[in-house]
Amino acid sequence: MSNPATHAESRMLIDGELVPARDDRSYENLNPATEEVLGLVADAAPEDMDRAIGAARRAFDETSWSLDIEFRSRCLRQLQAALEKHKEDLRPQIIAESGSPLQLTYAVQQDSCIQDMLWDIEVAEKYDWERDLGVHEFFGIKSQRRVYFEPVGVTGLITPWNFPFMLNLSKLVPALMAGNTAVLKVAPDTPWSGTYIGKLVSEETDLPAGVLNIVTAQDPAEVGDVLTGDPRVDLVSFTGSTAVGRHVMQRAAKTLKRVFLELGGKSANIVLDDAPFETCVPAGAMVCMHAGQGCAITTRMLLPRSRYDEGVELLKTAYEAVNYGDPTDIANIMGPLVSAKQRERVLGHIEKGKAEGANLLVGGGRPAHLEKGYFVEPTLFVDVDPDSAIAQEEIFGPVLCVIPFDDDDDAVRIANNSSYGLSGAVNSGSLERALAVAKRIRTGTLGVNGGMWFAPDSPFGGYKQSGVGREHGVEGFEEYIQTKTVGMPA
Repeated sequence: MSNPATHAESRMLIDGELVPARDDRSYENLNPATEEVLGLVADAAPEDMDRAIGAARRAFDETSWSLDIEFRSRCLRQLQAALEKHKEDLRPQIIAESGSPLQLTYAVQQDSCIQDMLWDIEVAEKYDWERDLGVHEFFGIKSQRRVYFEPVGVTGLITPWNFPFMLNLSKLVPALMAGNTAVLKVAPDTPWSGTYIGKLVSEETDLPAGVLNIVTAQDPAEVGDVLTGDPRVDLVSFTGSTAVGRHVMQRAAKTLKRVFLELGGKSANIVLDDAPFETCVPAGAMVCMHAGQGCAITTRMLLPRSRYDEGVELLKTAYEAVNYGDPTDIANIMGPLVSAKQRERVLGHIEKGKAEGANLLVGGGRPAHLEKGYFVEPTLFVDVDPDSAIAQEEIFGPVLCVIPFDDDDDAVRIANNSSYGLSGAVNSGSLERALAVAKRIRTGTLGVNGGMWFAPDSPFGGYKQSGVGREHGVEGFEEYIQTKTVGMPA
C-alpha cells in the first residue's frame, strides 16, 4: 500500500479554488495507529468559513445550478468517476487518518459508498419535481393548483471522524443533486477524507465555483458556530454526538433554519430463548469492528436468564478471539480509537463500569503488546445493571454490555429503557416472534435474525435523542428539498 501522504491534499476548497487557511494556519494530521504525524492540513479561521458561506450563497443565488438538473447530474457523475478512478490513492489516506481496518474500506468506508453515489444521482434524475393537485373552488374562485419541489438553498454539512468519507458523500451528493449549494465542514481528526474530494472536484469536474466548499479546522467549534448560526445558511445537516447535536440545534434556532441531526445510540441486540445461540451470540463480538466507533452498533446484548450462562460463555470465547492491531492488516477487524482523547474517554467509561459493579469478563485496558497507538482491548462486561451508566451512556469503543432478561416483555422494556433510539437487533428461531418484538422497539432501524438494513435506499435515522430526520433513501434526499404550492386560474 502506498504512502498515505503521497496523494493527500492539505488545502481547502473555497469558491472553486484549492486554498490554504488565512495566514497559512495549519495543524498536524495524526495516525492513531502509530501516533505519527501524517502531514499538515489547513486550519481554517472564522474568516475562512465566512468566505465559504459567501461563495455558496452567491453560487445559489446568481447561477443556474439550482435550476439545471441535467448539469448537476453531469457534474456529480464526473465526481463519482473520479473517485472510482483514484480510490487506490484515497484508500491509504482513510486508513491512516481514521484507523479504520483495511477490510472496511472495501465496503462502507470507501468502495461501496462510491458506488452508492449512483443511486443518489439517479433518485434526483427520476424525481417528480412537481405535482398537480387539480382544481379547487374557494370563495367562488376556481383555481388550478400545483406543488413544486425546490432546493432549500445553502446547506451546512458537518461530518464526524468515524466513517468520514462515507458521511461526506452521504450528505454532499443528495444536497447538491437536489440543487443546493454546500459548505462541508469535515471532522478535524480526518480532514483528508474531505480535502481529497475537494481536490477531485477542482481538477476533474465542472462544478461551478462556490457550489461545493470544503473547510477543515482543528477547533471544530470555532468555525462550526459560524456555519450553524449564519443567516445565509438555510439548512444544517449534522452527524455526531447528541451533546453537540443539541448545541447545533440551539445555534440554528436563532435563524429558524432547517436542521437534520443523526446522533448517538445505545442499541440493544435481543437474543430470545429460541434463537440459534451458536451463531447469533458470538456475532456480538462484531461490536469491536472499527474499535466500536459506530453510532448504530448494538452495544447492549440482552440474553434470556434461562440460557444466560451459555450465552456468556460463547461471548467470552468470541471476544478472546477478536483480531485487532495494525489496521493495514487485512486480518484485523479492529484498529485503534481515533485519538488519545477518545481512548481516555473509553477507558474512563470502563472504570465507571467496574466501579458500578459490572463483571468485567474480558479486556478492560490498553493492550500490553501494542506500545504505540490509541488502542483499547476488546472489552466484555456481563451482569450489567440496565440502569447503570455503562448501559445508558454511549461509550463509542469496543465495549459490550450484557444484560439478562426474563421474557419478551422484559426484553422490550430493557431495550426501550434508553434516551436513544437509533438501531437494534432481534434474534429468534421464529421470524414471526422476532418481528413481533421488533415492532415494539422504539428505534429507527432494526436487524431481524441477521438481516441487514443498511443500503443506499434504506432511510437511516433515530427516535428520541438519536436525532431528527433521515439520511439515505428517498427520505434522505427529501431532507434537502423545499415545498412550494402555487395557485393559478383554472
